[in-house]
Amino acid sequence: MAKAKTQYTCSECGATANKWTGQCSACQQWNTMVETLVETGGNNRYSQPQHLSLAQTAPVLSLADIDAIDVPRFGTGIEEFDRVLGGGLVAGGVVLIGGDPGIGKSTLLLQALANVSHLKKVLYVSGEESGAQIALRAKRLAIDARELKLQAEIQLEKILATLADLKPEVAVIDSIQTLYSDALSSAPGSVAQVRECAAQLTRVAKQTGITIILVGHVTKEGALAGPRVLEHIVDTVLYFEGDSHSSFRLVRAIKNRFGAVNELGVFAMTEKGLKGVSNPSALFLSQHDNQVPGSCVMVTQEGTRPLLVEIQALVDASHQPNARRLSVGLEQNRLAMLLAVLHRHAGIAAFDQDVFINAVGGVKITEPAADLAVLLAINSSMRNKPLPRGFVVFGEVGLAGEIRPAPRGQERLREAAKLGFSIAMIPSSNAPKQPIEGMSILAVDRIDDAFTKLREIQ
Repeated sequence: MAKAKTQYTCSECGATANKWTGQCSACQQWNTMVETLVETGGNNRYSQPQHLSLAQTAPVLSLADIDAIDVPRFGTGIEEFDRVLGGGLVAGGVVLIGGDPGIGKSTLLLQALANVSHLKKVLYVSGEESGAQIALRAKRLAIDARELKLQAEIQLEKILATLADLKPEVAVIDSIQTLYSDALSSAPGSVAQVRECAAQLTRVAKQTGITIILVGHVTKEGALAGPRVLEHIVDTVLYFEGDSHSSFRLVRAIKNRFGAVNELGVFAMTEKGLKGVSNPSALFLSQHDNQVPGSCVMVTQEGTRPLLVEIQALVDASHQPNARRLSVGLEQNRLAMLLAVLHRHAGIAAFDQDVFINAVGGVKITEPAADLAVLLAINSSMRNKPLPRGFVVFGEVGLAGEIRPAPRGQERLREAAKLGFSIAMIPSSNAPKQPIEGMSILAVDRIDDAFTKLREIQ
């Protein structure tokens, strides 16, 4: 019997090599080359060519002559899920949703499919659970699943045959890492299998107009498992965030060809499944009877939604040669930069202090508009003096000590005013032209100016 040929495939970009190398020559990533079998193709009657055009060759047209038609959508019956999707599902669209085990991916999709099944034909394909397990979950969630069709299958060709026969309008594949194709000899979950199965399902979605939702596993680093090309070929990529031990879940859009990215959906896990949270700002604000030192409220922008988040800082004398710098929910390297700016331009040194920063509620803040809130929280903790009640801030801090504007400043201020905040410290460029009722605006240009105005109102 002839020995099976092997090659090495990059798990990030899919590039191949005849021998193992520590660094991929195509994408320059380290330790991503995985040994796989050389696929020779199969003669299975369901198998299709590796590269199949979706349509005949299209003519070359002027962009001005093409009608810009908005893509029609249909809702899932879950408002927060529709927000993250950009308004709802799109016919022929492919959505990839990933998250930690047990965080609620299957629960959310089962609820969404049950809602959609009253108006459209749907199919739930499970490769990880039996039909009895899913029926038990549906019973526990008390959802009406009489119109929901279920198939427990992991072979791609049988799933494609079911899609061709049943012709559903929405299909969920849970999960893509459990599928395998007879055309390939590698194991389910391998780079080749995941790439080929996702490509075949995407091709079917575009040809037939079926909306397909893929569930993906994540690695211990939190990224989607499998080749990076998996995220490139789908239309929308969603990530579940939050601690599985907490009752709150965040769903964030990382990629969306049919809507805005970085949209955030907030859910609460209950006995009846995931429920949308109408006022998510309340989740990220601690309830203090009195103002406490080291706490500062900021307004962050998640897609089109402004959110109020509490930033907490704890500064304590260090008992080690190297002071600790720990940041949860914010970028670690940016904290070190902000401490240097605080020393250079405000004269406040923290080189002998341990500094701990936390964004309350498990939310991750990636925008630089949190800089001013971090510095004010650190200063409040060092002086052991709380900030005024009803105080809210936002603004980016530069290395020269200047405070830069943040996008959508008016929307942030209106959201803060709606929740009862009365004092806002913001960059001068974000100062509103018309006064906001019930809110006093402190416009600042530099970090030393911010501390000066803060001392005046404390």
